[in-house]
Amino acid sequence: MKVTDPSPIKIESPVEHRTLDRDGYSIHYYTSGNPDAELIIFLHPAFADHRCFDEQIDHFAKSYRVVTVDLLGHGLSEVGKAKDKIDSSIEHIDSIIRSQGKGKAHFIGVSMGTLIGQYYALKNPEKVLSMTILGGYDINADNREISRAQRNENIKWILKALFSMSSFRKYVASVSVSSSEGQARFYQMATHFTRRSFKAMSGLGNVIKRRDNVKRDYPLLILSGDRDLELAQRVSRKWHDSEPGSEFFLIKDAGHCANMDRPEKFNGIVMDFLRSVE
Repeated sequence: MKVTDPSPIKIESPVEHRTLDRDGYSIHYYTSGNPDAELIIFLHPAFADHRCFDEQIDHFAKSYRVVTVDLLGHGLSEVGKAKDKIDSSIEHIDSIIRSQGKGKAHFIGVSMGTLIGQYYALKNPEKVLSMTILGGYDINADNREISRAQRNENIKWILKALFSMSSFRKYVASVSVSSSEGQARFYQMATHFTRRSFKAMSGLGNVIKRRDNVKRDYPLLILSGDRDLELAQRVSRKWHDSEPGSEFFLIKDAGHCANMDRPEKFNGIVMDFLRSVE
């Protein structure tokens, strides 16, 4: 993969950069849209940051209050002296929701962001208006096949990161986004993910656990890109089949981060879903 400077994405909506200060670190987040409208929290995939959703901001800010977040260890939310791990994101999210004067939010996550969103919903089900999942899986299910595949992938990440963070960033960009422009943007975001950031990722062990009899009362939309891994697509369909009332869409000509590969298609599907649950 050859890395080139990506074309900038122009965002028309006013965006305000805010921080949430914690012991030894700060979480950076960004607000836009109507302060009086329902709130959407966008949660990015591993190694990326809030800019993953640059092509969603204008579309959703017209009708909603929009928040994008740099999760711990990503973007400007550096690990610093933090003793917290990535699972503490649910506390950060709760503080952000309160800071917006809201009691509930819609959640739209991609990959790791879907895991954090579900974990928040597990702990705070009454605060979730809806959940949109792209490239994710049920954190409460029997995920042994996914765990085996993830362990193999982790070995690749670690080996590449040990020898060259640039090689690591090129690799994760290549498997996350299909388009060359999108890969360049993902690589740019991943430059903020450092070796120290891996420390925070260990908190995912608290997020992904087999839990029986977990019921969801919130509307659920499950999405997958048709160029994503076969396992990812199969798991998404299986989850939809097991979840009464959920909706499923396969986005054509899109990889793992379909919101970056096919933003207009993604935006349209999600907006229709949100309007249907109002």
